[in-house]
Amino acid sequence: MNTTLTTVLYTSKTLSDGTHPLMLRLTKNRRIKYISLHISLDAKFWDFDKSRPKRNCPDKERINTLIETKTKELQEQILDFKTSDKEYTLNTLLEKASRKVVRQTVGEYLNGYIDRLLVANRVGNAKTFQELRTSLTKFCRSLDFYFIDIDAEWLKRYEQWLRVERHYSDNSIGIRFRSLRVLYNSAITDGLIKKTDYPFDTFKVSRFKEATAKRSLTKEDIRRIMDCEVRTLTKYPKPFLQLAKDLFLFSYLSCGINLTDILHIRYADIVDRRLVFNRQKTGKLLSFQLQPAALAIIDKYRQPNAHPQDYIFPVLRRSVHVTAQQQYGRVQRTNKRINRYLKLIGEHLHLPITLTTYVARHSFATVLKRSGVSTSIISESLGHSSEKITQIYLDSFENSQIDAAMQNLL
Repeated sequence: MNTTLTTVLYTSKTLSDGTHPLMLRLTKNRRIKYISLHISLDAKFWDFDKSRPKRNCPDKERINTLIETKTKELQEQILDFKTSDKEYTLNTLLEKASRKVVRQTVGEYLNGYIDRLLVANRVGNAKTFQELRTSLTKFCRSLDFYFIDIDAEWLKRYEQWLRVERHYSDNSIGIRFRSLRVLYNSAITDGLIKKTDYPFDTFKVSRFKEATAKRSLTKEDIRRIMDCEVRTLTKYPKPFLQLAKDLFLFSYLSCGINLTDILHIRYADIVDRRLVFNRQKTGKLLSFQLQPAALAIIDKYRQPNAHPQDYIFPVLRRSVHVTAQQQYGRVQRTNKRINRYLKLIGEHLHLPITLTTYVARHSFATVLKRSGVSTSIISESLGHSSEKITQIYLDSFENSQIDAAMQNLL
């Protein structure tokens, strides 16, 4: 009996961001198997009758390419079975097809990995792996090699090249190697390389760490920023200077949420003086009571005839920044501009550290810690990795506990 392959949007499963996994459904002898394509999609972008993305689907061409590649791979294996006059089950088909992927080069696999991230709207992560691809291309001159070629000696040569030729710090080297390790682990999962060939057991990535400079302020410093009349800092009015100050303070007053999340806040996310929304990076639901000063900042930018799905702060526009790539690019450019103006504010106030959007996040955690808030909620050290730990701690507590803790911010 013939095997049929159909692309389906698996609506029986809904992910945290409301999308559904895209899968290939294999049917043979009334038996069915599903293969994940490692991407997900909103149901409004899927044509259920034609089993393909609609015309208005973001990244439609990229999704179609992924579907065609996987379908072709399976069809070729089915043809191999038929020409050899061999019987097969769906399980043997999948096992045989997965073994064929082993000959995929690092470059081919990395390109596919980046494509999957972009389709999943994980633009920031995709950029990290695009930078890894550029770095590896410069180091190797070509990515036409296999994961089996990456051993401990190869990793040492890459480290030496990053230090001597590129003059990278330990932190920057660590970013490259952590990305490479993630890629290698993914290749193991996909059957390109065996776990026994794993080189990172002997080559430790954890050693690439530097002590992070202090990046937090006191309550008194925060109050000075609040009282600062930024209009007097420049000869001519600069509205973006006021926006930079407001976004910094909003982050500090609002659980230290990062700029990307702040700029994605919509009017519909404010419910009974609470901010209730899903984080851009993790998709995790965040909910907390907005402080009066934070509500005042929102009121400053509130538009009287705004649509509930409009963004509150005047950076992203719903009708202009439609795709994840457009939003990511706009946020990154805005972040650089805001940090430039924050530096100006910090220098004017003679603050002990350079003022950036990250300082608001660190200061939020530090001020709560110094106010006696339990260290089980706020982690002791404030390096990059501990920012993630802090968020995990915060997520594990009830909303009421977070609300009570935030009363100590001013």
